[in-house]
Amino acid sequence: MKEKLVIGITQGDSNGIGYEVIIKSLSNANVLDLFTPVVYGSSKAFGYYRKQIPETENIDTNVINNAKDAHPKRVNIINCVGDDLPIEPGKLTHESAKAAIASLDRCVADAKKGLIDIIVTAPFSKKGVTLEHFKYAGHTGFLIETFGAKDGLMFMCSDNLRVGVVTMHIPLKDVSAAISKELILRKLRLMNDSLKKDFCIEKPKIAVLGLNPHAGDKGLLGDEEINIVIPAIKEANESGIQTFGPFSPDGFFAATLQGKYDAVLTMYHDQGLIPFKTLSFDTGVNYTAGLPVIRTSPDHGTAFDIAGQNKANPRSMLSAIYLAIDIYRNRERYAEIHSNPLTAQIPGQEENHKEV
Repeated sequence: MKEKLVIGITQGDSNGIGYEVIIKSLSNANVLDLFTPVVYGSSKAFGYYRKQIPETENIDTNVINNAKDAHPKRVNIINCVGDDLPIEPGKLTHESAKAAIASLDRCVADAKKGLIDIIVTAPFSKKGVTLEHFKYAGHTGFLIETFGAKDGLMFMCSDNLRVGVVTMHIPLKDVSAAISKELILRKLRLMNDSLKKDFCIEKPKIAVLGLNPHAGDKGLLGDEEINIVIPAIKEANESGIQTFGPFSPDGFFAATLQGKYDAVLTMYHDQGLIPFKTLSFDTGVNYTAGLPVIRTSPDHGTAFDIAGQNKANPRSMLSAIYLAIDIYRNRERYAEIHSNPLTAQIPGQEENHKEV
């Protein structure tokens, strides 16, 4: 088991709150006892935002050219953009969007080389990077393709809630046509696999929400539940995935139902993320399940309206870092348990390894 992990942290949009939450998260020396951070971005931008946060001015930084040279007790910075990067807090600019892409590209390249163990991404503007010919609607699609994964799951996680989505960043008018039994099954398999390997839950229970109000009300308010969702749930159960539903979306999160399940699969972005962020905004994490590398991010955006004002809350960024470390360790534990022939041969042995 690797004693101290190296975590690559992308800067996100340099004019958003990315640097502020990164700096605040890494300003406690005790945090650096847990992992070695490598920030991919700009030492100039890091210094600019550090001056806006008086309590972090004494943070120890180390500018390096290669992640293998990272100092284990300092905040390491790899310059991915030139010193001419203009810093304009609160403004979406071509330069800040390009810097976000450059940071992500370098971090991913180092992850592929094995120079870092984990990726944590600060937020960028989807509009901004699209204008710079970034063809993905966010980090998730880019990472799925770049790492050659067959599929991925946007998995929103907090201490007491895990929510996945079947469709990600697509217009609401396109959701019904995009949903299929096969797609729901793929996401259920990814979620079930992640709950076992990443969260050490031996027998996950997954709730599935319907697409329509009142889960279609037996076809009165839509037939997607009858024709697509229910058949997917049935097939998932037949394959050994404990799946329940479809539940009515309007009442599921308000009731105590979510506490009975290890995760919830929702049909589209806002159906899952609105209740999740309402209940877990300060500590929520966006995790991409299904990748060979662990990637997390805070569950908020660039927050241009408060950028550069020392108002950003770092708790979600810290949660993203801590969850990534937990998942890494859980994967190690899962691999150790399931590679042990004695564990595999003793009936009921795995029952001793419940959720941690």
